[in-house]
Amino acid sequence: MTDMNKINFEALENVAGGYETHTVHNDAVSYANCRKEPGLNSKVFFTIPNGTQVYTTGRKVKKDGYVWYEIMLAGAYDTGWIAGSLIGF
Repeated sequence: MTDMNKINFEALENVAGGYETHTVHNDAVSYANCRKEPGLNSKVFFTIPNGTQVYTTGRKVKKDGYVWYEIMLAGAYDTGWIAGSLIGF
């Protein structure tokens, strides 16, 4: 992965609403799926253990009966999508 793919937190703060910290929690299992795109049929990008803090970028989409939020992990190079019911607001 190149530095061009690295998330720029300063730039992200300038996005409308900036980024916010949330905690992953899934009552059914000990992790949540983070997907490449919003939606239940999108490929699982990686899994996130319960209790992990994630940052929302301010982008959200309603699809498949959920509101999906674009997120990133601290120090991550890529963003992914998670159903809003799996992160605490």
